[in-house]
Amino acid sequence: MDKYKVLIGLEMHCEISETKTKVFSGAENSYKEQANSNIRPVDMAFPGTLPVVNKEAVRLSLMASMILNCTQPEYLYFERKNYYYPDLPKGFQITQETKPAPIGSYGSLTFECNGEEKTVRINNLHLEEDAASSDHFNEGSRIDYNRAGVPLLELVTEPDLRSADEAVAFLETMRSIYQYAGISEADSKKGQVRCDVNVSLMEKDKDETDPNNWGTKIEIKNVNSFGGVRDAINYEIERQLDLIEDGKYDEMPQQTRRWDEESGTTKFMRSKVDAIDYKYFVEPNIPKIKLSKEWLEEIRKQIPRLPNQRKKEYIDEYGISNYDATILVKEKNVSDFYEETIKLGADPKSASNWITTNLLGSLNKLDITMEEMTLTPAKLAELIELSSSNKISSKQAKEVFADILTSGKTPKEIVKEKGMEQMSDTEEIVRIANEVLDENPDVIEQYKKGRTNVVDYLTGQIMKKTRGTANPTIARSTMALEIEKR
Repeated sequence: MDKYKVLIGLEMHCEISETKTKVFSGAENSYKEQANSNIRPVDMAFPGTLPVVNKEAVRLSLMASMILNCTQPEYLYFERKNYYYPDLPKGFQITQETKPAPIGSYGSLTFECNGEEKTVRINNLHLEEDAASSDHFNEGSRIDYNRAGVPLLELVTEPDLRSADEAVAFLETMRSIYQYAGISEADSKKGQVRCDVNVSLMEKDKDETDPNNWGTKIEIKNVNSFGGVRDAINYEIERQLDLIEDGKYDEMPQQTRRWDEESGTTKFMRSKVDAIDYKYFVEPNIPKIKLSKEWLEEIRKQIPRLPNQRKKEYIDEYGISNYDATILVKEKNVSDFYEETIKLGADPKSASNWITTNLLGSLNKLDITMEEMTLTPAKLAELIELSSSNKISSKQAKEVFADILTSGKTPKEIVKEKGMEQMSDTEEIVRIANEVLDENPDVIEQYKKGRTNVVDYLTGQIMKKTRGTANPTIARSTMALEIEKR
C-alpha cells in the first residue's frame, strides 16, 4: 500500500424499528420469528391497495437528517425504483432519489477512530421501504413478507474512509446515534442493519478530489455484520492490490460482489448497474408533502442527548477517563444504566469502574445481555455504598457482585446471609488484636528486633479470627498501636 490509498464509501441500511406500523401500510412494525404474521394487502401489492405515508417514520428520518448536519427539503417526494426480485411483490420499491431532494442531503459526521477524530461527508439520507427476506434451503427458497414495507433509512457516504477500522468506527457511531435518538434498535441480529461497501484504490500522489483519478469502484452487497464489513474491506483491498501487481486492475469492470463468510472472500455477483437502469419516476399515489419550518424546528428540539454529548459530560463533570467514557457510551443501555446508578447516589468514578470492568466482563463471560441480567442500578448503587462505607471489603464486594448476577438478591440480603458485614467496632478489634498478640509472643520479639513487617502477618490473624469481617484498615492500625504497647 506504499504507492496506493484506499477509498471507501458506505451505504448503510437501517430499519426504523421505533414506529408502530410500517412505512406505507398499517401492518405492525415489529420483529417476529413467525413468518408472514405482520402483513397487510398493500405489503403484498394486492390490486386496488394504495400506500399511506407513516408520519412518525418521516419525523424520525428528519431527526436523523438533522443529527447528520444535512439539509432538509421543502417538499418531500417519493419515487419508484423499478426492478424485479422475488422479495419485491410490486416489482418496484418506493424510495427517494437525489432529484427531487431526499430527506437529507450533503451533511457530515465526525467520529473517533483509534483515538483520532475523523470526518465523513454524507451524500444523502433517504427513506424507503424494505423488501421481504428470503431463506434458502436445499429443497428450495422461502419468502417471509414480515420485513416487506418496514421503514428503512439508507445513508450514503462519500468515499472518505481510508481503512476498515474507520469504516467500522463510523458504523458503530451511527448505530449508537440511531439507538440514542430512539430511531432504531439497530440490532444486526434481527437484520435491522445491513451495509453495502464500495472499495477502490488510487495512486497516493494523485488528487483524490478528482473522481477521474479514482480506481474502479467495487460494490460489496448486503454485508450483515460490522465484523463482516471489516473482513470484506481488508480482503477486497488485497484482491485489488494483487490485480495491480498482475497488471489487470485497469481491465477490471465496475461490478457488484458479495461477501462469503465461509470462504472469507468476495465473489462476483453481477456487473454494476447505473441509476438510469432503475427508471426512477415520482410515485403517483403519494402526493408531495410540504415540510413546514415549524414542524422541522419542533423535531430539532426533540433531538436527545447523543453519545458524544454524554461522553463529554462524563469526562468534564465526573472526571471519567476518555477510554472509560468511550466504553460507557458505546451502547445506550449501558450509558442509561450508568446514569441511573449515579442518580441513586453512587460515586460516578466508582460506578464507572464497576460497569466497565466487572459488569461488562461478566456479561461476556455469562453470555447474557443487559436486559437479561439480574443486576439493577439500585443494586449496584447499594453495593458501592456498602463498599465505600467500609461495611464490606473490596474483596467481599466482588463476591457479592458475582452472587447478585446468579441469585438476583440485593447486596444487603447477601451480606446478611453470609455474615459479611465488616466489623468497625474499635473496642472489639482492640480485644481481638490483643488476643492475637497473646497467642504469638515470638512474633512480638521479632518485631522488637526490627522486623516491622510482622504487623501484616498479625493483621492477617485478626482477619482470620473475624472471618474477614474486620475492617482491614482499622485492623492494621490497631495492631500497629497495640504491638507498640508490649
